[in-house]
Amino acid sequence: MKKKLISTVLCMAMVLGGASTVFAEDGDAAKTFDGEEISILWVSNSSMNGINALIEAAEEKLDIKVSLEQAPGGEDGDNVVKTRLASGDMADLLSYNCGSLLASLNPSEYFEDITDDYADMLDASFVGAAGVDGKLYGIPANASQAGAILYNIDMYEKYGLEVPKTWDEFLANCDVLKEAGETAVLGTDGDSWTSQVPYLGDHYNVAAADPNFAQEFEAGTAKYATTPAALKSFQKIEDLIPYLNEDHMATTYDDGCDIMMEDGAAHWIILTSALSNINELYGDEVNKLGCFAIPGDDADNAGLTVWEPNAIYMNKNTEHAEAVKAFMDFYLSSEGLDAYTAAELPCGPYLVKGYELPDNCYTAVKQMQEAYFDTGLNGTALEFQTAVKGSNCASICQELISGQTTAEEAAAKYDEDCKKQAVQLGLDWE
Repeated sequence: MKKKLISTVLCMAMVLGGASTVFAEDGDAAKTFDGEEISILWVSNSSMNGINALIEAAEEKLDIKVSLEQAPGGEDGDNVVKTRLASGDMADLLSYNCGSLLASLNPSEYFEDITDDYADMLDASFVGAAGVDGKLYGIPANASQAGAILYNIDMYEKYGLEVPKTWDEFLANCDVLKEAGETAVLGTDGDSWTSQVPYLGDHYNVAAADPNFAQEFEAGTAKYATTPAALKSFQKIEDLIPYLNEDHMATTYDDGCDIMMEDGAAHWIILTSALSNINELYGDEVNKLGCFAIPGDDADNAGLTVWEPNAIYMNKNTEHAEAVKAFMDFYLSSEGLDAYTAAELPCGPYLVKGYELPDNCYTAVKQMQEAYFDTGLNGTALEFQTAVKGSNCASICQELISGQTTAEEAAAKYDEDCKKQAVQLGLDWE
């Protein structure tokens, strides 16, 4: 059974036009708003099943009307957000990236500081990612995800393999699988963005070996090409080449979902959001997949690189502050999260304290929770630690995994790519 979330912010007393004024913990009476309408701009390409279900539950609970508008993710979504903020035409709530993209928006100008209301309820890593200068601006829009290795549990049992704790152990598993005629590692490099996941998902290991790397990288004093722990992230991509499917440069992400379910490969290094795609196509068969972190060199510190979820931000200039706040409270309540997860299972642990994963969550996500979150062996991806991220990362990694460049050349290219953005950010890079 799930633990019920105990929140100090779910009990409020407010006065609004003579309506009932109490919004209480789960199971108690909630304040209603006589059909007051609030709006949300939701910037994402992902499934809307969860948020639609939560909105339906909130509308019934609070007697509000929620107008939901979806904008695409990526650069197009970035432009929509910036334009709407600059024009003063932002919705009452915005669901958008946290981390470096939040910092670039100057959030104190546009979003309500919600530190006192919610910071204590949320995982510290999320508070850091959805905050700037010590102030929290957003609540989690959904669960976390990770850059990790999805693996075929049946194949591991068939060949007597154990989940590896080091990169050498992982490659040894790949050797066993290759010798048996299996595709040890699935490459979906026909979609270039997937080529960068092995590099991005290795950041936990970079930080474990060199704890100051993110700060020194942002300052321009550390580089991928000259920092041994960071260079290894690119060397790992090079290590994968002998184990890939022959047609990996033509294989797409969508193909990959099918291939993993058809036992066509043993491992896929990908974002765990793939679990949702596979579940929509294959239902409970998704649970033939397990998950482990991209290994490093230290078996005692085998940790997971985590992507923080998008955050939901409250427009500082909303004319519906009380209704918006009540909606956010409901969103973080166990009742709200239960509604969300009933419609859309999470691809990683939630970052709301006291809320546990649903009993029917993916096997891979249960493994993530037990191995990496319960033990504290997780850390955020680099993009949540620095605003510096090169725009050509995907194509650089795609060139590397195709054999056109070496790891050393790719690392140097990426350093130069990041330098361009660092200059735009006004950083003093040499």
